[in-house]
Amino acid sequence: MATAIFGAGCFWGVEAFFEKFEGVTATTVGYIGGHLENPSYEEVKQGNTGHAEAVRIEYNPAVITYAKLVNIFFEAHDPTQVNRQGIDVGHQYRSVIFYTDASQKYIAEEKIKEWSAKGIFKRSIATQVEEATSFFEAEEHHQKYIQKHGSAACSIG
Repeated sequence: MATAIFGAGCFWGVEAFFEKFEGVTATTVGYIGGHLENPSYEEVKQGNTGHAEAVRIEYNPAVITYAKLVNIFFEAHDPTQVNRQGIDVGHQYRSVIFYTDASQKYIAEEKIKEWSAKGIFKRSIATQVEEATSFFEAEEHHQKYIQKHGSAACSIG
């Protein structure tokens, strides 16, 4: 198995969106990219920790490639919005790809160029590419939130 980590706004909807694809074997919502150890949802939601709400995806690369996951990421949200998705506003909702190795970084950067060249979006892609740091799992009640509650509370999903 391999791992991919994406931030695309409210992590509930992002998780539900990625779970639909064959080859995705597990998803976990959490926080990454900030300066506070083991932050809580309430702390991240305030926007002062530097973390992004993100989804860690475990996948089988023999079934689905990292490049395909990056394409799904771009299909799942509006990558032109800076520090927001829909009604969720703040640095914690930024569009970001967290890479775990040089190959993922290269693919992410090339996909940004590819999607920019398609001319689909009216604005420039604002997606950031950042090296993955410690990923802190969100509290249990946030895991599989949409499955548990049957609600698309986010703008994704």
